[in-house]
Amino acid sequence: MVTEEQVLEALKSVQEPVLGKNLIELQAVKELKIKDNMVSLKLAISQPGTAEQMQLQQEVVTAVKGAGADSVGLRFEKMSDEEVKQYGGQATEEKKSLLDQTNTTFIAVTSGKGGVGKSTVSVNLATSLARKGKKVGIIDADIYGFSVPDMMGIEERPKVEGQRIFPVNRFDVQVISMGFFVEDNSPIIWRGPMLGKMLKNFFEEVEWGELDYLILDLPPGTGDVALDVHTMIPQSKEIIVTTPHATAAFVAARAGAMAIKTDHEILGVVENMSFFESKLTGEKEYVFGTGGGDKLAQELQSEVLAQIPLGQPEIDENDFAPSIYGEDHPIGKIYLEMADNVINKIENE
Repeated sequence: MVTEEQVLEALKSVQEPVLGKNLIELQAVKELKIKDNMVSLKLAISQPGTAEQMQLQQEVVTAVKGAGADSVGLRFEKMSDEEVKQYGGQATEEKKSLLDQTNTTFIAVTSGKGGVGKSTVSVNLATSLARKGKKVGIIDADIYGFSVPDMMGIEERPKVEGQRIFPVNRFDVQVISMGFFVEDNSPIIWRGPMLGKMLKNFFEEVEWGELDYLILDLPPGTGDVALDVHTMIPQSKEIIVTTPHATAAFVAARAGAMAIKTDHEILGVVENMSFFESKLTGEKEYVFGTGGGDKLAQELQSEVLAQIPLGQPEIDENDFAPSIYGEDHPIGKIYLEMADNVINKIENE
């Protein structure tokens, strides 16, 4: 079992990226706990919630696991201004934010509960918009349940140069996710305010370039991250994902109600897992019932953008992307029609 001394020794090899000194020199370790060979650390650094922090956390996890820990949980806090000045740090300059770009349309994809296929809808909508010739980015804003990199078959990580992050390009979509900055699926142990700050830095620290659309794959429900999005992006438009089941639609109405109360425009409802169609007979089976999408759209005074059947993309072992439907796949064609609906609603309003 790893000891406290071994952890502290390992951290001597990790430099704080802004101040250029190792974490022990900076007395950055504010809390260290070890239980069942799982290490929990609280670190004070000069610029939490930045590209530098994400790079640092990879290095910390690697170093502590190298010392013998099974897993590493990290929390960060900001050093005092006096400490930063003492170690030679300077105030950071104001950053250019994607939130200031008036030509980008923000589309938040949300749901009332997990398991309804919200992330599948997000990645296929983003890919379909790109296939329509649009410049598209996607933020995997489900900080605890990030899945976009795996769903899109992304193995590389963003480049970090100085204080800027360059997103990964996949299927002509610019992708950023918390999953890129977590080593070996380690848990994220952050409270609400830090989550909001990390999301804000996805807008400010990332070199997105010119985007027509930015898709935000939100966590299910109406928690901290969803509230932060509503506060940060008052002009965001929303797509609510549900299944045909009445209970799923009932729960999804809460997410829609939040959008309405914060003056966000609801683009429409996507009813996922609408039915299963037999390849042999063509017969449709309504596994999760019917009517949930229509009922939700009526309650939100909106419309159903698409009804997506149960299905599976064709798997290409040479270009693996387990959740992305091809353009010629029957479900891929439905997503292309949905992209057309979204473009028409936004660009012809």
